[in-house]
Amino acid sequence: PCIDQEKVVANDIILNKHRVLLITGSNTGGKTVTLKTAGLLSFMALCGLPVPAREATIPLFDQIYVDLGDEQSIEQSLSTFSSHMMKIIDILNHASSSSLVILDEIGSGTDPQEGESLAEAILSRFIDLHSFVLTSTHYGRLKTFASEHDQILMASVAFDLEAMQPTYHLKLDSVGQSYAIEIAQLLGLDKNIVQKARQIK
Repeated sequence: PCIDQEKVVANDIILNKHRVLLITGSNTGGKTVTLKTAGLLSFMALCGLPVPAREATIPLFDQIYVDLGDEQSIEQSLSTFSSHMMKIIDILNHASSSSLVILDEIGSGTDPQEGESLAEAILSRFIDLHSFVLTSTHYGRLKTFASEHDQILMASVAFDLEAMQPTYHLKLDSVGQSYAIEIAQLLGLDKNIVQKARQIK
């Protein structure tokens, strides 16, 4: 409601034939915003509140489970990875075929190869549970897994390379790039470091 109606970016999230939506794309591109929006609107519908959409069909979820953000704690000996994993374990123990599960950057916070493996295994279990899952990733192997699985719909957040800005537009049936080096340069990382990163890539 606080955004100029002329500037609002309308997005479609459609899961007719799929149970999982995997969002890819650039850093700062709007993946987390999309997840939060879907979760918030689903919760609003459960509360009987009007949903700000041209059209919406939202299942009557028994629960909405969310793992967003970072809750590391030295006091509780929780690393970034541990805090995410504890939430996911709890969700796996309680989610049903009528649940909505929202996981931001699934499998992150650890060795990328192990993170990819865990992410794939976790998504496979949610598919077995028939839960609705909205998640995001930068992992290449997870993108490949998703593209070969008939229960997973791929989507990406668009990024304007000329303006070097996110458009916040969600494109269904597409795979996005992270553009990490380009965005690091835009944020002011030393050009010599950027050049070295391009050489290493």
